[in-house]
Amino acid sequence: MHLNEVAEGLEPRDMTGLEEFASLLQSAADLGLPHSRAVGYRSANTVIRHQRFHFLEWGERGRQPVLLLHGGNQSAHSWDLVSLHLADRYHVFALDHRGHGDSEWSRDCDYSAEAMASDVEAFLRDRDVERPIVFGHSMGGMVTLLLARLHPELARALVVVDVGPEVGESGTRAIREFVSHNVEFDDLGVFVDHVEKYDPFRSRAHIERSARYNLLRRVDGKYVSKHDRRRYSPEPASGAQLARVTLDDMRRVPCPTLVVHGAQSAVLEPDAAQRFAAALPHGHLVTVPDCGHNVHTQNTPGFLAAIAPFLAELEKSRAG
Repeated sequence: MHLNEVAEGLEPRDMTGLEEFASLLQSAADLGLPHSRAVGYRSANTVIRHQRFHFLEWGERGRQPVLLLHGGNQSAHSWDLVSLHLADRYHVFALDHRGHGDSEWSRDCDYSAEAMASDVEAFLRDRDVERPIVFGHSMGGMVTLLLARLHPELARALVVVDVGPEVGESGTRAIREFVSHNVEFDDLGVFVDHVEKYDPFRSRAHIERSARYNLLRRVDGKYVSKHDRRRYSPEPASGAQLARVTLDDMRRVPCPTLVVHGAQSAVLEPDAAQRFAAALPHGHLVTVPDCGHNVHTQNTPGFLAAIAPFLAELEKSRAG
């Protein structure tokens, strides 16, 4: 049983009248995040590459498109506060990757970066999205970088959040351990307890509001993780290990790229972040304080302040 509301067919569903949206507005108010009072926000599905994908669409057509790609064991809803803030100026799409959120699981258990990058390319064609600004966090960031290597013409600009060609083993191990030890629960409060301990940067109220997007309730009453756990199978055929991109690959990325580093992250370490940004022909690096790996959810105001000058410069160059 789903704990969140979602479009059930191919017709988009307006989300602005639901309790979930009111809960999101409360989180935005708690954090003092500015946003439009009359924002478009829809849940929708599409079928591409013989698979159903769920996505969230914010704002209106005709504006600069933005595509948001979430991290592993997360969903498109991890970007909700960012989407809400951007929706009065941009046409925002947040995609649930295969096997995550409310998208269909992969029939052949292919969760490779190549498969996900192909999904993104097909999604952009399906939605007739041209030259988006692509944001990618963690797993979604690696997919973004692979997409830039394989299809450098697709994106106008990139925002890569706390990941890069070089990642820290201690940080990635901590993520794997959290995922592997948080599979099913008898009580939703226990899950919130575990997340609160793992992520001390967010308030308990915020975690409680967003928990519905990470869990399903099984017929036996247990709460279970919403992503396809086969992605973490030790079998090589699972495609669990995302393909690596190298610093040499980054030297051929043609578009402006902002690297966002969480100050207390053990995934993208400071030296690696600097090498990554330096390798990019049009690279910029910003470090956001008071957060770890999940920068945009752990310090949303800091994240929005960090990306604002980059987006403003893009708008200035577009107008010019």
